[in-house]
Amino acid sequence: IPDHVESGRAAISKGLLRMARDFAETNVVQLQGVVSEQRPLIGIEPSAILSFRDEYPVLVRPEFREQAKRLAGNVWMFDEFFQQQVEAGAITKDHFDSRNEAPNSQVIRLHGHCHQKALASLKPTIQMLQFVPQNRVRIISSGCCGMAGSFGYETEHYELSMQIGELVLFPTVRAEPEFSLIAAPGTSCRHQIVDGTGRQAFHPIEIIRRCIKED
Repeated sequence: IPDHVESGRAAISKGLLRMARDFAETNVVQLQGVVSEQRPLIGIEPSAILSFRDEYPVLVRPEFREQAKRLAGNVWMFDEFFQQQVEAGAITKDHFDSRNEAPNSQVIRLHGHCHQKALASLKPTIQMLQFVPQNRVRIISSGCCGMAGSFGYETEHYELSMQIGELVLFPTVRAEPEFSLIAAPGTSCRHQIVDGTGRQAFHPIEIIRRCIKED
């Protein structure tokens, strides 16, 4: 884990762009000699890691932009990195326990993160989860979970946040059998799911970790 400061995502979401710029420039300077094509920056929170790719190159001042662009070109979400390693042959199905292969399949219902859907893709997440033979992934056809970063945490927005969750996400999760796993890459999404339904949602990286052979 390299030296760094927070991504600046929270500051961006509140319109505190000078603060976010300071975070971005600090990270660009601290990571310029560390992150490269051979040693990329990997993250597990979509909105945070995608800030390095999307906002940083235009958020920083001109003297930092070339560095920010180079950094952005070597930043990946974990599931993207996982798929790259599969394609390179570094990760194989032999690394995973397939004792529960179909028909005893594990159903995973996936709620996609808004940032990931807008700026990247859910495809690597689905591919990563289904790389393990027993996993079967079904996407929840939901929009925003209603939390929208810190929006749903704020008293004046709480009721609206829960109404948004009730449109699709909450009823779908409640209807799922107890043996199904609920997956959500976003921290706020997972909080919203447990608050609105009482069901625990897991980050996809937690689910894939469970499937690794212990030896």
